[in-house]
Amino acid sequence: MDVTGTPAEDVPPEGARTYRMPVARLALTPGVSHGPLDGAWWPRCDMLELELPALVGSLDPGLGTVTRVTVDAVAWPDAPRTITTPGHLIEVTLSAVDTEAHAIALDCGTVGRWELLVIPPGRSAAAATWLLATAADPRNALTAAHMLALAETGFEGHDGG
Repeated sequence: MDVTGTPAEDVPPEGARTYRMPVARLALTPGVSHGPLDGAWWPRCDMLELELPALVGSLDPGLGTVTRVTVDAVAWPDAPRTITTPGHLIEVTLSAVDTEAHAIALDCGTVGRWELLVIPPGRSAAAATWLLATAADPRNALTAAHMLALAETGFEGHDGG
């Protein structure tokens, strides 16, 4: 505090705690994707309002500004309709379309739409590692649902193509 009793700039008040958002667990297809997925995201919990800012913050600015996300209504039933991230507000759309189950679509304004596999937070590290790598492989032709089914039954030896 300074002599007037006002907290000094950049110094947290006594007893305050700071929190640093963890880096998103994310793998993106290099370049332009030609498959059903543009990569995969492994959130740490099922609360979209806590996870989305880290995901958006970890994207290359060259992808554009995420203005809207579309998520599965079953996987994210309590998702708020808007989420504040550093610098802007993101609209959240819930979808009940089967083809969008286990995925999140990121609308990036004029740059385009990015479709990511959403790996359930409780998935084992071994399965998640395989899912992240396979979804980001430019040769991958598998859908999100197919990849999760393979991970459920044992993924070793499947090349994703």
